[in-house]
Amino acid sequence: MIRNTTASWGSLARAFHWGLGITIIGMLAYGWWMNHIPARADKFFYRSIHADIGYLVLLLTVLRLVWRGVNPTPTLPADMPSWQRIAARINHGALYAVTILVAMLGWAHSGSRAQDYSSFFGLFHVPQITSPDKAAADAYEGRHIFFAYVLLALIVLHLAAVAFHHFVKRDRVAARMIGAGEAGPAR
Repeated sequence: MIRNTTASWGSLARAFHWGLGITIIGMLAYGWWMNHIPARADKFFYRSIHADIGYLVLLLTVLRLVWRGVNPTPTLPADMPSWQRIAARINHGALYAVTILVAMLGWAHSGSRAQDYSSFFGLFHVPQITSPDKAAADAYEGRHIFFAYVLLALIVLHLAAVAFHHFVKRDRVAARMIGAGEAGPAR
């Protein structure tokens, strides 16, 4: 089933979730590594790959939001307290917003560098949204890194909620994202 239902996420929503989730965690780790390796002659290459994947993350996040907007969202358990429902909505919204913000700040950083990261895997050039400016490049990079850490904190919170639902509440909230939403109660 490709489309979502009120009981479960569809296969496309799950593919977006897992593909983007793994890619974003990989990008956070790769970004940390890039900023902590000693200065090297090929540093531009590593940053360029990071930028190329970042452009893909931005595009796929927007497509994921469009898909989510035209599909039903699985309902939360009726016995879930309202504060948990609100927290879930805030965390999901923040995950989307901060993912887009981090990608946009990276894109702005690319264009503000004298040697930008506009070449998309050598296939074509991504139009840049800023002009070369050293002070702006430093500011965009600093904000990009700061919000990447904010994104990491939101991911940790999301994973903590997943563990709570799966291991403590033993409801099917987490299982729906692996395609087990229609099954009976967790065992």
